[in-house]
Amino acid sequence: MPEAVRFRVFLYGSLAATGKGHLTDVAIQEIFSNKSIEICWEPETFLPKHPNALKFEAFNETMELIKSWTVYSVGGGAIIDDLSELETRNVYTLSKLEDILNWCHENGKQLWEFVEDHEGPGIWDYLAEVWRVMDAAIARGLKKEGTLPGGLMLPRKSSSFNLKAQNFSGPFKKRSKLFAYALAVSEENASGGLVVTAPTCGACGVLPAVLKHYQKVYDADLQQIYKALATAGLIGSLVKHNASISGAEVGCQGEVGTACAMASAAANQMMGGTINQIEYAAEMGIEHHLGLTCDPVAGLVQIPCIERNAFAAERALAHNTYALMSDGRHRISFDQVVETMYKTGKNLSNDYKETSKAGLALFTALPKC
Repeated sequence: MPEAVRFRVFLYGSLAATGKGHLTDVAIQEIFSNKSIEICWEPETFLPKHPNALKFEAFNETMELIKSWTVYSVGGGAIIDDLSELETRNVYTLSKLEDILNWCHENGKQLWEFVEDHEGPGIWDYLAEVWRVMDAAIARGLKKEGTLPGGLMLPRKSSSFNLKAQNFSGPFKKRSKLFAYALAVSEENASGGLVVTAPTCGACGVLPAVLKHYQKVYDADLQQIYKALATAGLIGSLVKHNASISGAEVGCQGEVGTACAMASAAANQMMGGTINQIEYAAEMGIEHHLGLTCDPVAGLVQIPCIERNAFAAERALAHNTYALMSDGRHRISFDQVVETMYKTGKNLSNDYKETSKAGLALFTALPKC
């Protein structure tokens, strides 16, 4: 709307309740930097399509409304409006992991090959850039110190964790480094740094930490990392298609739970797991996060979000080991646990879905860390 002289943006529901903590207002103001912009916060108003909703209004010189647009942030950077259901075209011919596993068995292929067959060879340049951004976020986060913005005065921990890890050896050192990687990316997100939604910003530290762990400990090469990213992305896509990756819609089980499933699948593939063992690892990633609420303190993506990334990364390694010890057979399938997660999320009280109205979010007067 280049002819507009003034804009107004309404933030609704969860987008308003945690908008300042997610730097939503900062992003809006940066985009409209040379225009008159008013931001209206309506945390008690939930539009029916999704709890993360916003409406743009454009006005002319006589303050007449010339256009409005209502849009929904459905998780991981994806948006829909009242006229569309999907931000991007669905390139996959199958939408259930069971069907994809059958396709792989019938064609003698791996899960990453299913991705390549449907996405095309250009997917590898894209995933190379994804890993470059992830790796850079780890490197930046490990070097930075001080407190995170937002008012909680939460100190960054990734640098100190990384330094302390140098004094250890064996499994304790590996675990400490894993924590440091996850914290580094999550702290970059909390401070407005460049990260990869994997599947969301709030859960962005899990997958990079696990991939970095295998690169450092097992000398995984870039091609292994890219293939693991392809499989992880497929897992995240299936959750998003069949359920939700939005904390505002289903709680943190949809964010950190999905991230853990993605990382678990990636880890298992990098350790030579079969496609059925990969499916088992991914299933555990969500199963053991079922019911996890989204109750960020002060609406910030800091407490308990950052620690959850570190522990989900550790869980992913455990899921990988457990799945590798099995033959890949288990009772609850990945597709079933995704359906269960979605139903569980829908039954959660809205107070526990990124509104900062209940749970840990009530404890705003926190002791010094």
